[in-house]
Amino acid sequence: MSFNILAVGQAGRLEFEAIVLAASLRHSDPGFSGRLFIAEPQPGGKWPGDPRLSDRARAILTGLGAEILPFEARAFGADYPQGNKIEALPALPEAPFLFLDTDTLITGPVSGIAFDVSRPSASMRRENTWPGVELYGPTPSQTWKSLYDRFGLDFDSSLDPSQPEDYWQRFLYFNAGWFFHESPSRFGGRFLAWAREIRDNPPAELVCQELFPWLDQITLPLVIHSFGGGRPGPELAALDGAATCHYRTLPLLYARESDRAVAVLEEVARDKALRPALRDWEALRVMVYQNRGRKVRALFDRDRLPHREQAIRNTLKREGFWLR
Repeated sequence: MSFNILAVGQAGRLEFEAIVLAASLRHSDPGFSGRLFIAEPQPGGKWPGDPRLSDRARAILTGLGAEILPFEARAFGADYPQGNKIEALPALPEAPFLFLDTDTLITGPVSGIAFDVSRPSASMRRENTWPGVELYGPTPSQTWKSLYDRFGLDFDSSLDPSQPEDYWQRFLYFNAGWFFHESPSRFGGRFLAWAREIRDNPPAELVCQELFPWLDQITLPLVIHSFGGGRPGPELAALDGAATCHYRTLPLLYARESDRAVAVLEEVARDKALRPALRDWEALRVMVYQNRGRKVRALFDRDRLPHREQAIRNTLKREGFWLR
């Protein structure tokens, strides 16, 4: 099955990440038959100044086979950059799509994954980030149910009954680093409408909850459930596995990701055609070209990593390796 890939790129760090993503796709899945779109917010709307890609990045990306997809951020923009992924979706051509956060490496053939695009799903590589537990209530169950009720969804059928009452993994909760569906217009339109509704008119149960930066991850399970989707099955194990690596930052990649992910990053970064541009990304210059990534890697036992990402981040900051 052919499908398109969507990521977001704009001036600054994201354009470097987009180059690495596009280069890793060509490197790890040369038979990919879909189209790679790099969505680019346009000047005006909710982005101040000019957020577009640099001319150099645009030329490199198109040379790697990517297509630049302009869109206007009317709802979120600089106030909530994660909203880019929501507002870009309706600009895609109408075909099955896989959204990937730009800080993702392709480490294997995504074209071999058995997607059922009629049943959307998303990344389970997440932590207990939302909702916060309030001493006097409402409970997490009440908080989540208020959202399902707001949009006329069946709450009980979204739950994992193998998990205890009010335990966070009982609820349908994803990381928004990847998700897919058969229709970017229908999925994106609903994602945008519901995210705005939660932001502008949240249920009373959310009065003490932080909506940012979690709004996309609050809304995503509701949208997925509404289209008949749910938790990913074993057929999708290559996402966040053998085919993709959502590394978030390069120091985190060296700290905890697979040897394969490190090897793909370093091979891509040492491409002579890409190196002059990628040297301007400080994190990559330090981690790869100055070999500091190997020192980061030696700090951690990847078979015994801390359970929470924050503990890894704290170690990186203490040792002077924290870079974006």
